[in-house]
Amino acid sequence: MFEVLMYLFETYIHTDVDTMVDQDELAEELTEAGFNKEEILKALAWLERLAELQEADEPPAWARSAPDSFRIYTPEELYKLDTEGRGFLLFLEQIKVLNADTREIVIERVMELDSPVIELDDLKWVVLMVLFNVPGSESAYHQLEELLFEQPDGAVH
Repeated sequence: MFEVLMYLFETYIHTDVDTMVDQDELAEELTEAGFNKEEILKALAWLERLAELQEADEPPAWARSAPDSFRIYTPEELYKLDTEGRGFLLFLEQIKVLNADTREIVIERVMELDSPVIELDDLKWVVLMVLFNVPGSESAYHQLEELLFEQPDGAVH
């Protein structure tokens, strides 16, 4: 499922291609690209749930928490998000790319992926997808994009 999400994000969202595509046409295109129909349906459902967050006027109740709150992970979350991933989320909060609400949305979306463990590179893409889709997170999205993709100028010693 994650490969389908990555393909969709890179093809339609990240490249500024017109995103108004019929879901049936999209499923057909993904099938022609070699993706499994079951994985396509899972990915489209995952994106649909993420899009619901974009349409909401405010974050869902489960995503709201006090800005100074401390996050304690459930055993399932600890298994799926390793120390490196949890540290990355904390780092993003500390530099104000994520806030408590967007952190919760990221964790919720990660938990819906069918992979038993999420690698750091995959987590980065999930964060980008969430920030792209949550209203008011445009600046945070661009900040993370620069952090992840910008190469430093000059020689590296």
